[in-house]
Amino acid sequence: MYNGQLVIDVHGHMSTPMHFRAHAYNMIALRSDQGALTIPAEAMAQALGRHLRIMDERNIDIQMISPRPVAMMHWERPFLVERWTRLTNQVIFDQCQLHPKRFVGVAQLPQTQVLNIAGCVAELRRCVHDLGFVGALLNPDPAGDRSAPGMNDEAWFPLYEEAEKLQATLIVHPSFSRDPRLDGIEHSYQYNFLTEETLATLLLERGDVFRRFPRLRIVICHCGGALRRLVATGDVLDANEPRVESNLVRASGERPGGSGGAPEPAAEAAAKPDVSANLFFDTCAYDPWFLAAAIRQRGVKQMAFGTEAPGSGTADVNPQTGKAADDLVATIDAIDFLSEGQKLELFHHNPRRIFPLLARSAALR
Repeated sequence: MYNGQLVIDVHGHMSTPMHFRAHAYNMIALRSDQGALTIPAEAMAQALGRHLRIMDERNIDIQMISPRPVAMMHWERPFLVERWTRLTNQVIFDQCQLHPKRFVGVAQLPQTQVLNIAGCVAELRRCVHDLGFVGALLNPDPAGDRSAPGMNDEAWFPLYEEAEKLQATLIVHPSFSRDPRLDGIEHSYQYNFLTEETLATLLLERGDVFRRFPRLRIVICHCGGALRRLVATGDVLDANEPRVESNLVRASGERPGGSGGAPEPAAEAAAKPDVSANLFFDTCAYDPWFLAAAIRQRGVKQMAFGTEAPGSGTADVNPQTGKAADDLVATIDAIDFLSEGQKLELFHHNPRRIFPLLARSAALR
């Protein structure tokens, strides 16, 4: 807990013994449904025991668990994806049943190279109604080849419509890329996370998705990908502070770039749609300077606590805190410009607001 409130982590992934991915590989290798997935209770208990110990060490009370993105198999043949999705969601459900006060389910969707939106709508509905899940992961590049339409494209609209109707929150989390230029780069999926999350942020900030679906909530993982590198007239430097002159970027009176000639009249920047009730980001970034900058740029109101623990930050130590890099309670607690109230927003209040279905969860009862 933090100051008497439950710490809610919106970005967790399932931990499983080797039987889980072995079953997936057999499906891929043999090109067929391999029947029931059997995981011995002792093996599952060992995997979950480590997971819960790591949560306890990081002061995480409740974690939303979703599929490991690199194991979602979206690039595979549709019949394999459909079967693997149901198996994955069943395991997530079983883990939530085993530890109802600690885990909350977030679904995998049966996305394929042709999107399979109808199948995704049906699975989202099933997972919310029958399994009690609070949302689903959405991969903006299921084929791993950047062939999918942008997230502002109407191809996604039936899924957005269903998520809005169900009050289910969609979490944008890419998987890996099949770009041959990335061959040989260790953990190149992290690069794909960065690029796809950044693109999703830009498209959703500027499109009309939330005008069409005003009650839809979307969270983009890892602080929304890349941060803002440039400033433009009218930008707020610190989204947590008022829009006063000392916090706003003003025009210099010069034209941009290296072109000579008579100055042109300044063009008014087009106003961006207000997406503050719809578009959110999690705090899953392990460089403390990056995370602090993201909180300044995005604003506390738009961010929810997320760690991915145990995950890519578990094996490293943050020298500022002396604790594991994915112990983000410690990292955020050390950010000096955040008040205690703002930290509580990140850790507790924002996750509850951004995930309305969390209110029915056994974890909060």
